[in-house]
Amino acid sequence: MTPGIPSPALPPGRKEQRGPRQHRSCCCMMKHAWDNYKRYAWGLNELKPISKQGHSSNLFGNIQGATIVDALDTLYIMEMKEEFKEAKEWVEKNLDFNVNAEISVFEVNIRFVGGLLSAYYLSGEEIFRKKAVELGEKLLPAFNTPTGIPWALLNIKSGIGRNWPWASGGSSILAEFGTLHLEFIHLSHLSGNPLFAEKVMNIRKVLNRLDKPEGLYPNYLNPSSGQWGQHHVSIGGLGDSFYEYLLKAWLMSGKTDEEGRKMYYDAVQAIETHLIRKSSGGLTYIAEWKGGLLEHKMGHLTCFAGGMFALGADGAPNDKTGHHIELGAEIARTCHESYDRTSMKLGPEAFRFDGGVEAIATRQNEKYYILRPEVIETYMYMWRLTHDPKYRQWGWEAVEALEKYCRVDGGYSGIRDVYNNHQSHDDVQQSFFLSETLKYLYLLFSEDDLLPFEHWVFNTEAHPLPGRQSCAFTLGD
Repeated sequence: MTPGIPSPALPPGRKEQRGPRQHRSCCCMMKHAWDNYKRYAWGLNELKPISKQGHSSNLFGNIQGATIVDALDTLYIMEMKEEFKEAKEWVEKNLDFNVNAEISVFEVNIRFVGGLLSAYYLSGEEIFRKKAVELGEKLLPAFNTPTGIPWALLNIKSGIGRNWPWASGGSSILAEFGTLHLEFIHLSHLSGNPLFAEKVMNIRKVLNRLDKPEGLYPNYLNPSSGQWGQHHVSIGGLGDSFYEYLLKAWLMSGKTDEEGRKMYYDAVQAIETHLIRKSSGGLTYIAEWKGGLLEHKMGHLTCFAGGMFALGADGAPNDKTGHHIELGAEIARTCHESYDRTSMKLGPEAFRFDGGVEAIATRQNEKYYILRPEVIETYMYMWRLTHDPKYRQWGWEAVEALEKYCRVDGGYSGIRDVYNNHQSHDDVQQSFFLSETLKYLYLLFSEDDLLPFEHWVFNTEAHPLPGRQSCAFTLGD
């Protein structure tokens, strides 16, 4: 497949054309982010665009090059051929997993394994398949627990795992162990080793044996006892991508994975009943559930769910397709409001619906924006599935805000307080800005035949993986 840069189809009579100019803007943003990473932090994980030096998170241990691997497919899709070539050469010569390092299994899987798999499927370059399988094999010891629910953290040299000390009495986290399925099914397909698929299918077996409070999945599960930790439920951080991967496993399987389908729609039914509420001002939001009590707060991460509901609408039971599309549209509107009600027109990390406020962050530690993609992700899905031009308009508003407040000489930086006109930068250009935020913006202004949904499924880091129709494999093979 050779993606082009088409001009998007718009309803006749629209004045503000969305097309080549928007593509050029997204490509220019990508080039600015990439060139500065190359200039100041090449080979390191991320860039500090104000300090103009490298930034390393403990999520990746001693593995280096997170921005390079995360950005591979975006470079390819945007036809930045020279940049893709230099990134590939770095992977060939320098991407090294033989390090004594404790890493986040979840983050390394979605960014490194996902990025390598996607680069392989798009380009056909064997080095990416080889590196993805090599890294996948190094992650397998994380599953050496009494239940097979993997540890959150793994030393990839010693194979010793553990969980985050703050996570409910040594529990594994739903969003982390629930966000391995897509990549591990592909690892089995590409390596011929069924073990990868067996490991993630076992996670489902454990979950299906457990009682769910009110049909909901708590965020914490003890990998030794196989019992839930504290009953905290969130569709944002700690829970989010577990639900996304149930739906996408079904879609990726060519809609043959009936177990994934049933788990997804049952979960959505429970979420609708117990977590989705409407504010007095008419905004639909997804609250958090703590032992039966609702906290009327929604995280930026939760905003991905608008796109998820819409993407899953076509398979919704009981003629609920229209309802799921509408639910996606309502979440998209709420998340747009969270952007629109700030000074910078960029959304806070979390926003609340209590004490007389709606879609506004009330705590200082929730007012930051770290270049996150989830709201733009939902705009992209809603555009593709409805072609309502407001989603492109909202996406363009986000481009203008990113350019005005986040672009600096040395790249793009997150913001400490989106309600303050005097921006204070956090000095980090996250790898997911190149992998997700800029890719979703580019796709929002593309024709639907660029990475069409019937052939591609995006992992939670926006890395496109082929579905069964495009890549003949069977779940569990």
